[in-house]
Amino acid sequence: MSLKQGEVYVWISGAAVTLTLLIAATLIVVVLVNGLGFYWPKDLVTVTLADGTRLLGEVLEHEPIPERGATRSLYKVGNRDLYGADFRWVDDADVRARERAPEAVALERAEFGNFYGFLAELRLAGLDAPPAADPWQRLEWARREVARRHEAIAQAQAALSVVNRRMQSLAGRIQTLRYQGAADDDALLAELEAQRASALAEFDRQNRPLLEQVATLRAHAVLLRDVAGTEQAVPLLDIVRAWRPNRMGLWAKAGFYAGKLGELFTGEPRESNTEGGLFPAIFGTVLLVIIMSLFSVPMGVVAAIYLHEYAREGWLVRVVRIAMYNLAGVPSIVFGIFGLGFFVYGVGAGVDALFFAERLPTPTFGTGGILWASLTLALLTVPVVVVATEEGLSSVPRGMREASLALGSTQLQTLLRVVMPMAAPGVVTGFILAMARAAGEVAPLMITGVVKLAPTLPIDGEFPFVHLDRKFMHLGFHIYDVGFQSPNVEAAKPMVYMTTLLLVLIVLILSIVGVYLRNSMRKRFQGAAF
Repeated sequence: MSLKQGEVYVWISGAAVTLTLLIAATLIVVVLVNGLGFYWPKDLVTVTLADGTRLLGEVLEHEPIPERGATRSLYKVGNRDLYGADFRWVDDADVRARERAPEAVALERAEFGNFYGFLAELRLAGLDAPPAADPWQRLEWARREVARRHEAIAQAQAALSVVNRRMQSLAGRIQTLRYQGAADDDALLAELEAQRASALAEFDRQNRPLLEQVATLRAHAVLLRDVAGTEQAVPLLDIVRAWRPNRMGLWAKAGFYAGKLGELFTGEPRESNTEGGLFPAIFGTVLLVIIMSLFSVPMGVVAAIYLHEYAREGWLVRVVRIAMYNLAGVPSIVFGIFGLGFFVYGVGAGVDALFFAERLPTPTFGTGGILWASLTLALLTVPVVVVATEEGLSSVPRGMREASLALGSTQLQTLLRVVMPMAAPGVVTGFILAMARAAGEVAPLMITGVVKLAPTLPIDGEFPFVHLDRKFMHLGFHIYDVGFQSPNVEAAKPMVYMTTLLLVLIVLILSIVGVYLRNSMRKRFQGAAF
């Protein structure tokens, strides 16, 4: 191995690449194992301890106790409303017996997590269930029937949104008239007030029977008994899913697992974001990246074109270029503070004063929202786009420009039809880098519009359909919130891993699309050096 020929440095470079790939692969494997494995239904084990205490739950993990030379196991015992905590560590030396009870039932509830126990009684208030020898079959039928009736009630309540939107429209007009304070509008104001009161009465008249039907549905419940004999009634309306893991085969468990993954992508979060789905966070993350790209990529490309093609080289251009490069190293929280002060309190407050003065002091655009968060990230990623685009422009041979000009093309025609198509791979590279950085940023979003739970999405079916003033959820902030702000650490860990996996997948998918586009552009211009 010769030092002069550089073989040592080649080996060092190869080792560095290998180490980087190993670290990345280890990260992905840890996230996959701890995230995906959690949703597989595990058998319920009844454990009898030395003091006579009995536990029923899932065995999640084992770990050694070095100072005592023993081991302990973590059990998910559920029943948070009965025990106060749904996870418990147990020393293996204290275990006297373990057994699998075939009749053990697991319920996923809308509140208080899972319930583990045994069926005791099915209480159906006026619901005629078909005769069945197996109580489990009667429970499954009752759950489907209650879910069907609740879905019908939900559709009826959704139909009332027309009346609700009318009330909101009338309230907005009343607010505007009161702000204008015109004396000749008193008659119109009184008429609008009467229409709003009529709409409110109509809403209450139609909604009251629906609320009574929901209360009736909540009377249908299942009585369960935990392993210690304590009974607990659970309304069927609060049961998200029910299963008997000790009786499930491979295909049944695979179907259950697919259902949990489907809920993760399409469902709403529950239980302080530790359960349920991640659809609002996925939607918010993707929309944030799209809006950010609509601002950062055009600004970065135009700035790079001016600096490389039109600006005369001198000390001012060098200073601007150095400042642009240095912006890439500014901490993201600084951009967040700038976005809060300039966009939210500056531009947003001005927009409210001009167009939404009647709503003040309640802010519309003068508070955090997805628009201001996107603009803040656009400023954060513009230097990346500028640098990558300039590299792409530099890769275009000078002879191509001169040949185009010699054939009679103007500088603008040369730029649009010769230079930019060949520099397009560099632009796409800047887009990929900007998108990857924006998708993983959290600090600037925390002060410009991201929230723990967003009741509505920035895009929905309510006119004008796109609401850029609304707050939003983000996968990166979701990881921080669930991982470090959740009161139930053990319950939050699987959701942290799954959210991390989804964030990595989103960045990976978008990056693959960008790389594909870049490679396609490269093939069209094999002479480009970029």
